[in-house]
Amino acid sequence: MLHLVSQSPIDNAILARFCAGDDVVFLENALLRLLNTGELNNVLSVLLNTNQLYVLADHLAVRGMSAEELVQGISVINYAQFVALTVKNPVIHSWT
Repeated sequence: MLHLVSQSPIDNAILARFCAGDDVVFLENALLRLLNTGELNNVLSVLLNTNQLYVLADHLAVRGMSAEELVQGISVINYAQFVALTVKNPVIHSWT
C-alpha cells in the first residue's frame, strides 16, 4: 500500500496504521515534521526498519529545506519516481 501523508502535524495514530512493507510519501507541510531534530525522529527511525519513507524534492525546495535536515534514511524522490510508486502500489491511502 502507498500512503500519502500531507497532514501537519502528523498524528501518531496515522503512523501506527502503516503495515510492514508499505511505502509512505510525505507531502506539503508534513515535511516540516520530518526534521532530524524533531519530536518524531525516534518514531520515524523505527518505521524505517520496515517501511520505505519518501519526500518529493520539489516540496523540500519550496520549503527551503535540504535532505540533510531530514531523519536519516528518508529518501528524496522526483515526480517520475512518485509516479512509479503509484504504479507499484495499486492501493493508495491519502492522509490529509
